[in-house]
Amino acid sequence: MSIYRIIDKLETYVREGTWLPFGLRILSEKRLYEFVDKMRSTLPEEVGRAKVIATNKDRMIRQAQEKAQQIVIEATETHSHLIDQQEVVKRARTMAEALLREAQEQAVRVRGGADAYAAQVLADLEGRLTVALGSVKKGQEALDLQASEQRNLRSDADASSDERMFFDAQSEQTRLLESVEIAT
Repeated sequence: MSIYRIIDKLETYVREGTWLPFGLRILSEKRLYEFVDKMRSTLPEEVGRAKVIATNKDRMIRQAQEKAQQIVIEATETHSHLIDQQEVVKRARTMAEALLREAQEQAVRVRGGADAYAAQVLADLEGRLTVALGSVKKGQEALDLQASEQRNLRSDADASSDERMFFDAQSEQTRLLESVEIAT
């Protein structure tokens, strides 16, 4: 049964009680105690807890204030920790950006150095190839000159051999003529 129903029954009992002069009523003490016992038994546990809280309200208020103060302190510490972390993150980003810029600059320097080295090697190779090509051309010219001289020598030799043959033939004719003359 609910507490409200018991209160309603108690109220009805008091109204229906016997009237006496001067506005008094006669009620059974036993019946009144029954209503009080029913009310106690139907009161929820929360009422008992509320009674304990009411008696200990000062202590509970103090505990709540201490807990609130502790929460504020923890929140302040957390806030300062987060701010510190944010500062650390900002510093880390700044350092990372500086390192990235430095790495990019170094990469440009290395690339420029590599390009300069490659250009130097290619120029050196071009010089060596030019010298080698000059040597090849001189060798070809020497071979051409030698071949030309040999051709000239052969021509001279052929001409000289033709002259010798002509000279030999004349000499032979002269000897024949002389021998014919001597014989005559």
